[in-house]
Amino acid sequence: MYDINFNIQPVEEKVKRKTKPQQGSKYEPIIDAFLDSGHSLVRVEGTSLDANYLRGQLMKVLGMKEIGLVKISVRNKEVYLEKR
Repeated sequence: MYDINFNIQPVEEKVKRKTKPQQGSKYEPIIDAFLDSGHSLVRVEGTSLDANYLRGQLMKVLGMKEIGLVKISVRNKEVYLEKR
């Protein structure tokens, strides 16, 4: 058998966990800009990302924010955001 050297110490309370502040998604500004724009339909341009990948990431952002008033669609390799 192995011998283990240890000590136990009485304490008043457990130490609180250190947590990192939750970071937002890097795709969140796209949704925020659309919602603030006042437009009902926009095309997302200027990204080198595959349209279906971008749609998936934007869908995750909408799920996290629980926003149901934005529809995301892909047509001809372009991403469109539409207010419902």
